[in-house]
Amino acid sequence: MAVYTSVSDEDLESFLKAYDIGEPLSFAGIAEGVENSNFMVRTTGGTYILTLYEKRVDADDLPFFLNLMDHLSAKGLSCPQPVRARSGAVLSTLNGRPAAVVTFLDGVWHRKVTPAHCHALGGELARMHALGADFAMVRENNLSVASWRPLLDSCGPQSDEVKSGLFAFLEAEIDFLETNWPKGLPRGVVHADLFPDNVFFLGDRVSGFIDFYFACTDMLVYDLAICLNAWCFETDGSFNVTKARQMISSYDAVRRLSKEELDALPVLARGSATRFLLTRLYDWINHPEGAFVKPKDPMEYHRKLSFHQSVSSVAGYGI
Repeated sequence: MAVYTSVSDEDLESFLKAYDIGEPLSFAGIAEGVENSNFMVRTTGGTYILTLYEKRVDADDLPFFLNLMDHLSAKGLSCPQPVRARSGAVLSTLNGRPAAVVTFLDGVWHRKVTPAHCHALGGELARMHALGADFAMVRENNLSVASWRPLLDSCGPQSDEVKSGLFAFLEAEIDFLETNWPKGLPRGVVHADLFPDNVFFLGDRVSGFIDFYFACTDMLVYDLAICLNAWCFETDGSFNVTKARQMISSYDAVRRLSKEELDALPVLARGSATRFLLTRLYDWINHPEGAFVKPKDPMEYHRKLSFHQSVSSVAGYGI
């Protein structure tokens, strides 16, 4: 269960006195999520999510994340909206951790992804990019190409204990990506972590995006590359071209992709796969004994990266 910092009934009641959201009726830890401690809070005024930000989240980044959600929500995107305390602050402190209250979104995330889900996601992702175009704050992506070699070095020879030859495989891939990483493509706010568990649906319609705590300023089409990896592979490791075509064409119908962006997709998909392979590898190697959350399998992204290495053009994604 992803609750690292406990909250007592007394702690919660005292904390909520700073907000105009009613009296607490119930609250419970949320098992999903790996970065922070999350609680569902029901009050006489409604249902909310209370998040305590743990040590892996840089407190200096929190104003970017919270103001971005506030901006996108005000523009009409369905996402958690930070609730301001009576003082006007969106960020507070609870049990020694930075904390925030955000609105609750209706919907479920789908464990079995269909082409219809990919179509809905593509259009809503493009809409998010358009709505974020006038967001004034900037946060550079600290998990982009410049971070990958230091991250691999920190994993070191133990990488080969996960898979023989993995260190050399990733070293060669990073050489390629550093040389071929695209430049000059349209940039803006990206979510950078839109896995299926961060997208809520009501039926086949997207009802909201959650978990903006990797959001940053980067190439917009890189967000699409992350989604290709997260949504378009089957459990047997095969790539579903129909899902990819639905996602890309739906995105393009809302925000037109340039030829340069489409041409860059195979390299960006390789970069996205490398990023998640590396962070999962690091977590796998450095997983503490008795930790709450089981680390995710890095080899899932080794298989995805190997597929993208065989793609020579966007035609490989059904376009």
